Amino acid sequence: MTMTRRAMVAATAAAMVVSATGSSLAENAKIRMGYIADYFGTSIAAIATENGLWEKHGIDAELKVFTNGPIQVQALGAGSLDFAYLGAGALWLPATGKAKVIAVNALGLSDRVISQSGISSVAELKGKKVGVPEGTSGDMLLRLALDKAGLSIDDIEAVKMDPSTVVAAMASKQIDAAGIWYPFVEIVRKQVPDLVELAGNDEFFPEISFPSVFVVRNEFAGNEDTVMKVNAVIKEALDFRHANPDQAVEITAKFLGVPVDPLAVEAGKGKLLTSAELEQLTKDGFVDAWLANLANMYATFGKIEEPLDPKEYYLGELFNAS
Repeated sequence: MTMTRRAMVAATAAAMVVSATGSSLAENAKIRMGYIADYFGTSIAAIATENGLWEKHGIDAELKVFTNGPIQVQALGAGSLDFAYLGAGALWLPATGKAKVIAVNALGLSDRVISQSGISSVAELKGKKVGVPEGTSGDMLLRLALDKAGLSIDDIEAVKMDPSTVVAAMASKQIDAAGIWYPFVEIVRKQVPDLVELAGNDEFFPEISFPSVFVVRNEFAGNEDTVMKVNAVIKEALDFRHANPDQAVEITAKFLGVPVDPLAVEAGKGKLLTSAELEQLTKDGFVDAWLANLANMYATFGKIEEPLDPKEYYLGELFNAS
């Protein structure tokens, strides 16, 4: 009889544990989030993972690495991804209704137009072979720099390639120049010591800002509770990164399995904002202005025709309420 009672108590306790565990898991929203394997594209996801922020805010996150933003937006459209990280060069996609922006990550200053030695100005790129990852912030900076020099993308021989291919092509001198960003610039420099930096984001700042952002697929945007949970993770990670810059680099390097030094260089090529600053900038309309300026540039460069009003694709009120 005693054994029976013990068995009943044990069974009841086990059932309570299973019930509690099941309830806990049921409360966690499952998401699939994309990231890009550089500092600005990974640091928020890495910090959230290292510090247990996903679990803290009720999220069960499956993280997937991508090489650029446009591929992530394709995955969003196909329904194989729920959230994604986009650099400024891919913001023409939400500006045309392909996704909704949920939060700003940072203002990028890491993009560069680089060239082989012997080329000393953007104007000298006319007729030259230039590697560029299409639809990225490197692509955007290249177009801005060409326009400033009185040229257009049609005046160069633009070669579409992934960032890693840009590195190899520059090292083997198969291309004359490239529109790329740190840490890839630093990697190229190690193989091309006489590398020339022809242009950078800072030439156009602050009139033109290059925000990187997090987006959600359109079909998922209506799930406001989950979006707000993801925003809560992003906000806490943003504030940790701002307050602990060196530790944030170390966490990101560990997450990616890469050396710290290249990421530390990249980390210094952007403007980091706190969640409170981003809330105020959202409230005051600055985030909408950044997005509108970029969208107008995409239209000017012929990338898109009629961009949407940022209020149609930036969920700013939801970000501030998270």
